[in-house]
Amino acid sequence: MSDATEAFDPVAFLEAAVPIESQESSDEMREFLVDTLADHGTEPWVDNAGNVRATKGNPDAGPHVVFNTHIDTVPPHVSFERTTDDAGHDVIRGRGSCDAKGPLAALLAGFLAADPVDGAVTLAVTPDEETLSTGADALVRGRGADHPDGPVDPVDGDLFVVGEPTDCDVCVAARGRFEGTLTLSGSAAHAAEPDSGVNAVAALQDALGVIDSFDDDADAHPMLGGPTLVPTGVTGGEATNQVPAQATVTLDRRSVPPETAEGFRSSLERAVRDAVDDAVGVEFALTERPTPFLEAFDTDPDHDLVTAVSDAARSVGGDADGEVRPFGAATEASYFSPAPTVVFGPGHLADDVGAVAHSTREYVRVDRVRDAADTMRRAVETLVG
Repeated sequence: MSDATEAFDPVAFLEAAVPIESQESSDEMREFLVDTLADHGTEPWVDNAGNVRATKGNPDAGPHVVFNTHIDTVPPHVSFERTTDDAGHDVIRGRGSCDAKGPLAALLAGFLAADPVDGAVTLAVTPDEETLSTGADALVRGRGADHPDGPVDPVDGDLFVVGEPTDCDVCVAARGRFEGTLTLSGSAAHAAEPDSGVNAVAALQDALGVIDSFDDDADAHPMLGGPTLVPTGVTGGEATNQVPAQATVTLDRRSVPPETAEGFRSSLERAVRDAVDDAVGVEFALTERPTPFLEAFDTDPDHDLVTAVSDAARSVGGDADGEVRPFGAATEASYFSPAPTVVFGPGHLADDVGAVAHSTREYVRVDRVRDAADTMRRAVETLVG
């Protein structure tokens, strides 16, 4: 463990980070993170995609562990407050306290404490996980991730820890999320002569039947269960006395491994094509975005990475910590898979009262921040010495 990092206090860092508004721009939070890293003896740099990056050790000498999380938050900003909850716990409230500045504080503690003997540890923090994940896309594909002094290779990690609120459990799988629009095309005609046209709205009946039964034969994932497919919007028709020439259905897909976005798109389009009248045109298009969708991921629960983080969590917080389970939301972890990847951090997506992350009551317990920080210190020592 590096002597230069003994003074790093993850709670003090979080108290300073939560008041920084980072829902519209990550610039101020990025500058604070860079200054923190520099103050603790590292040499951080910011790539052209806005990722903050720093590495300790030699990636060619052993496993390369990558710590990743994000510095952006969802709107609106919620002011910082340090207070006591109804159970008497010391808590930090405010936007980003658990998603994901609390997890960032824990990862920072692990990174700054690392003194790799065999391998390396890299901190790679992205600026826009809550929107388009251009930072994570640049990390893994190299697009837009150049160093100010010239091109750099993508982050070539062997093991990834992604900071999100898991209440110090070790999450090894998560669903993906895709979105798209199914368009049915017919031909317009006077409603008094319906057989002279092709009614796209009427074809919705068969299409919705396909959507409803699409996953009837799907295999359930051992941790995530089955996928879901939900119609979330519909449009069709231009005049009340006209056979409609077009109908559209917006679909929300929550996927499980090994399904990919393109695999889902093509299989759904084919299934609807087989079900509706030949005269009806069928197209299913995924919503356009500049970066890949967050796909489902899973990691072998028995992998050494999982064991290292889980054992460390239990050694710090007791048997209630370190449970190996799935994560409840889509995450940038999918960008790093199929490399072994776990999601870990203090805080909850939701508690017994209701939503925590992304809500006006967002908070994290101070003792859980310290537990998560100690877990990361112990885990990184196990993994790279």
